[in-house]
Amino acid sequence: MIDLRLLRYFVAVAEEGNFNRAAERLHIAQPPLSRAMQQLEAHLGAELIDRSERPFRLTSVGRLLHGQALQMLARMEDVEAMVRATASMGRRRLVIGFVASTIYARLPELIRAYRKLDESLELVLVESSTLDQISALKEGRIDIGFGRIRFEDPAVRRIILRREKMMVALPAAHVLTQRVGPISLNELAEYPLILYPSSPRPSYADQVLAVFRDHGSEPKVAHEVRELQIAIGLVAAEEGISIVPESVQRARSHDIVYRDLVEPASTPIIMSYRVSDRSPGVALMAHVIASKYKDWGYDVPAALLQEF
Repeated sequence: MIDLRLLRYFVAVAEEGNFNRAAERLHIAQPPLSRAMQQLEAHLGAELIDRSERPFRLTSVGRLLHGQALQMLARMEDVEAMVRATASMGRRRLVIGFVASTIYARLPELIRAYRKLDESLELVLVESSTLDQISALKEGRIDIGFGRIRFEDPAVRRIILRREKMMVALPAAHVLTQRVGPISLNELAEYPLILYPSSPRPSYADQVLAVFRDHGSEPKVAHEVRELQIAIGLVAAEEGISIVPESVQRARSHDIVYRDLVEPASTPIIMSYRVSDRSPGVALMAHVIASKYKDWGYDVPAALLQEF
């Protein structure tokens, strides 16, 4: 049976195309890495690396092993994540990752309803980007993620809970606030745009840019900021306008005016969790969402009912 350590070494060598760079990546010396590759080749009885060329190439057997090694290592990562998740469940703890804008999209009400149903469970909230949530789910650091960006990963299940309308946030004294009714993206493209978050990307910022470009406009980005709250503050300071989810209207209103867009545009609210995770904590959250959505008059996602 092949040592997983040797497979990790081989993948690094194959991807770097150079023993020295692979050794640096693995934080080991180069001679032990070379010996490890020789050991692997001896075990398999075939050359994996064509060392006659610089940079070296993988042999046909090496290419076959590389593809299989990636799958095996990914599977082991999934197993480790499931073990960590099981250990966490034993401690009666549910960790939820969320992007900042979902705070305004009734996430606090869901959390309160959840706590009332299971007061014995320790509930931990962690603000994190959607991209960070994917890796945190796979590593067992969180159990559920609430975000807005679609990311495909075979280890993570996504359910779009609902789509939230996008609006424009304007400084109270802005010339466009004197008008009644929706405002077109083409007209908004003439004014400085405050975009968030600045990183990591892709993010909600890319959704906003895509909305403009899908309708033939190129916005004038004046600021790219880390957080929604900073963007709203800059709008209030008359530094520009910002495109925000509808629920953000709850954040601030005395010095900001919100207007609908002429063009239909929305951003999803997505619940993510590990594939095949039917733990009581995750199932209870699905139940809470379905119950509260009915109370609020939202459509309950069919996938949510089917999964749990």
